[in-house]
Amino acid sequence: MALHDRAGQPANPTDLINVAKLISDYYTLQPDVNIAGEAVSFGTSGHRGCAHLKSFNEMHIAAIAQALAEYRIEQNITGPCFVGMDTHALSEPALSTTLAVLCANQVHVVIQADRDYTPTPVISHAILQYNAKHKGSGQQADGVVITPSHNPPQDGGFKYNATHGGPADTAATSAIQIRANALLADGNKDVKQLSIEAAMCSEYVDEIDFAPAYIKDLSNVIDLSAIAQANLVLGADPLGGAGTRYWAMIAQHYGLHIDVVNATIDQRFSFMTLDKDGQIRMDCSSPYAMAGLLAHKDKYALAFGNDADFDRHGIVTPQGLMNPNHYLAVAIDYVIKHRPQWAESLKIGKTLVSSSMIDRVVAHNQRELAEMPVGFKWFVQGLQEQSIGFAGEESAGGIFLRRDGTTWATDKDGFILCLLAAEMTAVTGKNPAQRYTELTQQFGTPYYRRIDVAATLAQKQALLSMTTDAVTAASIAGEPITNKQTHAPGNNAAIGGLKVSTDNGWFAARPSGTENVYKIYAESFISEAHLEQLLADAQTLVNQVIA
Repeated sequence: MALHDRAGQPANPTDLINVAKLISDYYTLQPDVNIAGEAVSFGTSGHRGCAHLKSFNEMHIAAIAQALAEYRIEQNITGPCFVGMDTHALSEPALSTTLAVLCANQVHVVIQADRDYTPTPVISHAILQYNAKHKGSGQQADGVVITPSHNPPQDGGFKYNATHGGPADTAATSAIQIRANALLADGNKDVKQLSIEAAMCSEYVDEIDFAPAYIKDLSNVIDLSAIAQANLVLGADPLGGAGTRYWAMIAQHYGLHIDVVNATIDQRFSFMTLDKDGQIRMDCSSPYAMAGLLAHKDKYALAFGNDADFDRHGIVTPQGLMNPNHYLAVAIDYVIKHRPQWAESLKIGKTLVSSSMIDRVVAHNQRELAEMPVGFKWFVQGLQEQSIGFAGEESAGGIFLRRDGTTWATDKDGFILCLLAAEMTAVTGKNPAQRYTELTQQFGTPYYRRIDVAATLAQKQALLSMTTDAVTAASIAGEPITNKQTHAPGNNAAIGGLKVSTDNGWFAARPSGTENVYKIYAESFISEAHLEQLLADAQTLVNQVIA
């Protein structure tokens, strides 16, 4: 993809969405379930879509909420459903629809007071805290986060977090998706729905402030006293997300110096700089989307950015924005060395398209690696059972256990990954970028990239069902192939594609769930030129197999 000529530049009025039209389309356009793009579809991060495209409308959310209410009955989930939303324009009407349907089905819903915004990790934390307190009572809570994560302002999303606090597994989301589409096909005749006024006045809605309990508990997962004692001057840019008010509250509670460089909430996200493709996207791992914060990098020992629901992190040092893979390697190395209460048997989790620098760090620290398919749901069980100490993915998401080795949350948490960077800087005297340089001196320098390749639906399906036998090549990019994988070694689950490795590099290919492309991830520990060869050879190999 060519870099847009305005990437990293401030958004213009012509780049901004028409919020009024978007909300109107949410309520007035009716999807056709027989059109693939207009049906309910749960991907790795829930159902996402746009009201303009009839892929995220009132009928969708009503059907999903009804399907969820029925699923809760089938699973005997009788505790409250914690519901949060982010700052996207479609989140507000989607919250209203969700409440109207859940309350009509007599589901006890807990939301943020004054219908304010709630970050994803706060919902996960609340679910686990409630369920720990009510263990043995039969009253288990679950939750919903209404968010399309870092997607552009016109998008909406609905994510279900199960009683374990993390993203629901495929069995749950498939059941909800199938039932929701059946409801849609019948015109939502079987959807129970109150008016929003009746729902809010009913006995089924409680409003609380989620922030104090979450913030008070942060000291059990991060050494905040070390950060305070180091007198670090920190910056934070919430990118207009759901956790905007949290940073000032965290700073006040723990005596930290955190400057919130932009506290604006604007559903058009008009303050953003454009991403690499010219879109407004709250991607805290993109130097183009983070250009506003990067302009302040020399003012702070460390600065942070987050996406709209705060499940992702962006780490800015005076050297610039860290690549997510680089920071994960540093963070993993740090927690292994600085969490003495953690059991040595704890595994380190990563997605199989994350950097192999992590493999080298984990092996050097004599820990076991748990390599999983893409999707954070694969880490939930290990985090819940406290067999995985840290879990991370290449797209700037991560989570880890409390300092005493017990579970903190089971979904990605952008707050604690940012604060861990500050703890690391305070304790070691080196920021994460400086520490990563040391890792490259010890283990070599990796060169990593992801590209998209055009593919038909039939080609994507062929890639999805590919076996290792389909790859007959003996070498790639000048090196013998040492391993071919269609299942993740961490849990033997299908990866939905293929990964091929050599001694000094690898590539993985996966079909996109939403676009007519497949994605190639590749990494070389030799050179940028070797990476280019890996990408070219990978594309040739895959195209030969799926042609």
